[in-house]
Amino acid sequence: MFEVLKNLKDKADDLAEEHGDKIVGGLEKLGGFVDDKTDGKHSDRIDSAVDTAQDYIGKLGERKG
Repeated sequence: MFEVLKNLKDKADDLAEEHGDKIVGGLEKLGGFVDDKTDGKHSDRIDSAVDTAQDYIGKLGERKG
């Protein structure tokens, strides 16, 4: 089981390194979409969540690279 989880983590690292810019851009678009659908009621929380996810993706790519 541990080996399966390690393989998934390695794949996530590889994807973040290879496509991190696309993932980060997609998160930004998703945040904007959700913000629009909630009429801006949760903008601060959405921005915070997007920033946190983008930072995490960036760190994944940095660790591998």
